[in-house]
Amino acid sequence: MTKPVVAIVGRPNVGKSTLFNKLIGKRISIVDDTPGVTRDRVFGDCEWCGFHMMLVDTGGIEPFANDEMLTHMRRQAELAIDSADVIILVTDIKTGITATDEEVASILIKSGKPIVLCVNKCDTVGNPPAEFYEFYNLGLGDPIAVSSVHGRGTGDLLDEVTALLPKHSNVLEDDDDIIPVAVIGKPNVGKSSLVNKILGEDRMIVSDIAGTTRDATDSFIENSFGKFIFIDTAGLRRKSKIDSSIEHYSVLRTDMAIDRARVCVIMIDALEGFTEQDSKVAGKALDAGKACIICVNKWDAYEKDTRTMDTYRKSLISDFSFMTYAPIIFISAKTGQRIDRLFELIKYVDNQNSARFKTGQLNEILASAVLRVQPPTDKGKRLKIFYITQASTRPPTFVCFVNNAELFHYSYQRYIENQLRGVFGLEGTPIRLIVRERDKK
Repeated sequence: MTKPVVAIVGRPNVGKSTLFNKLIGKRISIVDDTPGVTRDRVFGDCEWCGFHMMLVDTGGIEPFANDEMLTHMRRQAELAIDSADVIILVTDIKTGITATDEEVASILIKSGKPIVLCVNKCDTVGNPPAEFYEFYNLGLGDPIAVSSVHGRGTGDLLDEVTALLPKHSNVLEDDDDIIPVAVIGKPNVGKSSLVNKILGEDRMIVSDIAGTTRDATDSFIENSFGKFIFIDTAGLRRKSKIDSSIEHYSVLRTDMAIDRARVCVIMIDALEGFTEQDSKVAGKALDAGKACIICVNKWDAYEKDTRTMDTYRKSLISDFSFMTYAPIIFISAKTGQRIDRLFELIKYVDNQNSARFKTGQLNEILASAVLRVQPPTDKGKRLKIFYITQASTRPPTFVCFVNNAELFHYSYQRYIENQLRGVFGLEGTPIRLIVRERDKK
């Protein structure tokens, strides 16, 4: 059974993200004094007194705003409210009740969902100030005084939340077979559009404004191909263009998303073609040892003839020369073209990334490779590779025991790697070779 959902909502800059981070015990949501920093819904696990719940952080609700981005944020908050079992309304004791607070409270009351009123920024020790009692006027019952920065009052808040949770059995899903997938790439290549198409709902904000997605956001889906968590990430810009702390946090979130993922879908824009930034994005996934797929989006809008795809593929293989093992797929997030094939590839490369082989098999391949191409020599000394064994998976990591590590040049390591790939496939995953000198004793 899935975990109950608790949405944290309120107007901008009342401390929703700080509270979210405090409750889950991790710094996931971006926290900044700029209103509107959190845009998409951000999800995190929370456990309290044996209850497991999914917390949802949202962008601020501005009922009276006409700005396009604020309208998007309001829609995201409404989606969170619709899917929530319990709602935490966060207000700010320093500003008191505002017209926006009253309008948001009215929206929540109409939803019919259980509501817990949180009065944030009650940072002084002891009884709350007199202004605290003003919040009874919102008509949401007893408010709870909280300091999200210091953590005071969060226990009382969670006690109230758990008391309102549905009384179904609180059982966690076994997630061993769930594949976390990070969708990464430059800004505005269609990452959020792809996740939306997969989910069949407006889970992410989709906009032509580059840099719209700033948080790494999780979306669970189960279909005929299996169970997946798609992590939509902020587009990675060149460092020279990261001119604000918010952008910097977004890059850190993307790095964290890659770290959490087992498969990285590296999206590029078919119309724009390969750029240096695409190479840098892919390099992050390579360094992390993740299974990778190169996903060319907007293929429906690309002008084609009978040989276009083959020509484009050959060009990408040259551009991604450091990642020739990664399969390339041409999709359209707009029309859904080849989305099913993308799921098949995700499953396939994940299996390749976790593959394990017997030592006997590996040494047969090694013996054959050494017979075919003799190991290098230097000043009369010849490299001897005594044996090879697999040390770990994700990515497949092999240890070669040799007589002299300095003789095992990079080019010969690539040769051995290619021999392994020729026999085992290992498509979509990097391979790591660790060279060890055998103890002379």
